[in-house]
Amino acid sequence: QVQLVESGGGLVQAGGSLRLACAASGRLFSNSVMGWFRQAPGKEREFVAGITWIGGRTYVDDSMKDRFTISRDNAKNTMYLQMNSLRPEDTGVYYCAHRAGTITLTNDRYDAWGQGTQVTVSS
Repeated sequence: QVQLVESGGGLVQAGGSLRLACAASGRLFSNSVMGWFRQAPGKEREFVAGITWIGGRTYVDDSMKDRFTISRDNAKNTMYLQMNSLRPEDTGVYYCAHRAGTITLTNDRYDAWGQGTQVTVSS
């Protein structure tokens, strides 16, 4: 079982940047995939980005790929989400998640979740 803990959220003005981190503990597999999702108030949880733990192959949602970058540090068992040029519509709770297999946008395919970190972007 993988345990995940997010950090790095906060309040930022529009146009600013934040770097989220997700620390993983427990057993990671050669085909582990880590993902970032977010959920705005009153909306469904949506996929943001994913990365393969071995190889570091990434995928970022098209609507965010010009502003968000996903990365990982295997030595620290930590995944990151660098968010630049933040907009008020980026406000929400950001979650990291784990699954074994391929990067998928469907949240119910992930088997472990962190508690989430709040990101608030003011206009």
